[in-house]
Amino acid sequence: MGRSPMPIGSWGLLRTYPMGHGRDGKPTWVKAVAQYRDFDGVTRQVQASGKSVTQATQNLRSKLQSRSAAGRHGELTGMTRFRTAADVWLERMDGMVADGRRSPGTVETYRRQLKNHVLPAMGEIRLGEATTPLVDKVVGKIKTDVSAATAKSCRSVISGVLGLAARYGAIIVNPVRDIERIEAKPKKPPRALTADERIELLKQLQEDEKARRRDLPDLVFFMLATGVRIGEALGVVWSEVDFEAGTVEITSTIIRVRHEGLLRKDTKSSAGRRTLALPMSAVAVLRRRFATGARLDQPLFPSVLGGFRDPANVRRELRDARGDAALAWITSHTFRKTAATILDEAALSARLVADQLGHSRPSMTQDVYMARRAVDSQAALALDAALRDTLAESEKHGKSMTGPEGRAR
Repeated sequence: MGRSPMPIGSWGLLRTYPMGHGRDGKPTWVKAVAQYRDFDGVTRQVQASGKSVTQATQNLRSKLQSRSAAGRHGELTGMTRFRTAADVWLERMDGMVADGRRSPGTVETYRRQLKNHVLPAMGEIRLGEATTPLVDKVVGKIKTDVSAATAKSCRSVISGVLGLAARYGAIIVNPVRDIERIEAKPKKPPRALTADERIELLKQLQEDEKARRRDLPDLVFFMLATGVRIGEALGVVWSEVDFEAGTVEITSTIIRVRHEGLLRKDTKSSAGRRTLALPMSAVAVLRRRFATGARLDQPLFPSVLGGFRDPANVRRELRDARGDAALAWITSHTFRKTAATILDEAALSARLVADQLGHSRPSMTQDVYMARRAVDSQAALALDAALRDTLAESEKHGKSMTGPEGRAR
């Protein structure tokens, strides 16, 4: 006779597993898992984590209790605490990540904003108490204490949780829709590298042994020559480069997700997936790099072990290499702005510039009535004309761009 199933809304034994290892050989975090019989009758694994066995177990037990309480009351009611509703909402977001409908990086941002800002302010509030004035006060305080950008992100998180509550009848309407608009300070106008600054930067990188060892000269030149995001540049593998056609396919980006490490995922949007015509100067740089014995499944700019590099680490290395002098304002996004400025100054259409950068729509008309194809070669010609002299001038002062002398850490 088979074993009786667990009652709906209950769970089995809690098990813990040490994960990751520090330099001392001890685990850096602990994962706790348990089998939970959901309210549709299906038994699913639920997990939580913590820095110790006790913390991971407590976090899992709290999560299971919240899930069970929510399910027993029609999933969400006006008496349900915001913290419980947030757990339910995050589980749905995780499901959308698994289905490919949300970026893991986006959900990781939501999770971080909840933990750091939203739950400390609203975690114990009952859903029926989440009025427009209360939410407006919470978001306003986050804007004052942190930043307008963080407040906007937190507003989206709160709206997602309370929107879910409204759909389940726990509240009548989502109170976030009527809170005061978040006004941010005017952004500084975008700044791009001038021709002289491009030469100076590449010269500085070429003359810096540490920057060469970290493979920064070629990486920076590739980003200038294409206008791609840093995660996209680090996600390109050699099989996506067509030397005969002089093109590169941009299909992926590199992100880091907590407890999962580096992930190579699809680009931010369908517009981000594109084929770019490469400037001849960039083709020459890539040919020299490929001739050193690269594999087709290997990144163009690999780590010391031949794998993908963390964008956050590369940004830190760039900050170290640019120094605190005249070029201290430069970020990885500066190269993208520079490519866009070069194309704009070459009088290319907004459609061509948008396609080069992977932006979705300069206008609805262009998006609907113009097919998206490989980016026009005019973009490559304009970038090549602007960067050919930059490459030549920088190589006069440093070692030739023949690929990394070592490998980036």
